[in-house]
Amino acid sequence: MGATGVNVAARPVLCDGLLNVNKPMGWTSHDVVAKLRSLLKGLRIGHAGTLDPAATGVLPVLVGRGTRLAEYLMDWDKEYLAVLRLGETTDTQDATGIVVERHPTDDLRDEEIRTVVSRFRGRLAQVPPMYSAVKVGGVPLYKAARAGLTVQRGPREVTVQRIEVREIAGRDVTLHLVCSKGTYVRTLCADIGEALRVGGHLLALERRRVGPLTVERALTIEELSSEVLLGRLTEVLIPMDTTLEHFPAALVDEVTAGRILHGVPVPLRAVRWEQRECHEATGQPIRLKDLSGRLLALGKISVPGSASAGPQATPEPRVAILKVLADP
Repeated sequence: MGATGVNVAARPVLCDGLLNVNKPMGWTSHDVVAKLRSLLKGLRIGHAGTLDPAATGVLPVLVGRGTRLAEYLMDWDKEYLAVLRLGETTDTQDATGIVVERHPTDDLRDEEIRTVVSRFRGRLAQVPPMYSAVKVGGVPLYKAARAGLTVQRGPREVTVQRIEVREIAGRDVTLHLVCSKGTYVRTLCADIGEALRVGGHLLALERRRVGPLTVERALTIEELSSEVLLGRLTEVLIPMDTTLEHFPAALVDEVTAGRILHGVPVPLRAVRWEQRECHEATGQPIRLKDLSGRLLALGKISVPGSASAGPQATPEPRVAILKVLADP
C-alpha cells in the first residue's frame, strides 16, 4: 500500500501498442474492448478484425496511440480452424441461427467432400451474409435481417490461400484455412454445403492467427487482468514499432524529428535507412524514428509536381507524414 492506502500495483500503466487477446466464446469483440477499458482506465482501446460471438481465438486489441494503427493492420491474412456441419442450412450460416433446410448426408463420400472443398482455393466471389456488419446504404445488414428484411448486395472478391480437410466425422468436417481480409468463413461453409447439394453451416470456429499474432501466444481475459493488476502490462504489450515492423524504417536527426512530430513533410535526403534502400519503400508506409530508435510517425515518399520548379529542375522527393505516433 502507498501512503494514501491505494494499492499502487493495481494502477494501470499508461502505454501504447497491441495486445494479442484470446477471445472467449460468447463474448463479442466489443465486450473484450469494454472489459479492457474498465481495466485500463484513461486509455483508448480498439480492435482490429471483428470475431463473431460464437467464435474464439486471436483478437488484436489496440491500446493508446496504437488505436491509430488499425487501418495498417487490416490487410493481415488470417488462419482458421473451422467445423462445417453438412446437411443443415441455417438463416445465419452458423450454429446460432434457425435451421431452414435439412438434407441427408449418408450418400456423401469422403473423397467427394475433399474434392469439392479443394475447389474453394484461390480467388472467390462472396456475397456478404445478411447477418453481418457490412453496411448497405449506411445501415448494417444485421439490422435489416433482424427486421425480417433481405437487402440486395453484390459479391466481394476474397482470396483463400489455403484450405484443407483435417477430419471428417460423420456430417462434421474440420477445415484448416488461410484467407484474406473480408473472408466470411460461415459463408464459405454455406457455399461448400451448397456445392455438395446437401447444405451446410459453420458449427464452430477458432481464429488461429492474424498476421504474426498466433493463438498459442494469445492471452485470455483472465491472464490480461492479472498482468494489469500486477503492473506488468508493458511486458505483454507489443510495441507499435514491432507491430509495424513489416514496413521499412528510417532514422532522422533531432531537427528533422521536430518537424515530423508537427506533421511537416521532410526531404527524403534527411532520412537514413536502417536496412532497405529507399526505392524499396516507395508507395508504402515507412516508419520514421529518431536516432535513439523511438518511433515518431508513419510517412510515405512522394514526389511533388515540377510545374513551379521550372523546366530544368527535378522535383525533390520528400516524405509526407501519414500518422504522428509520439508527443512533440
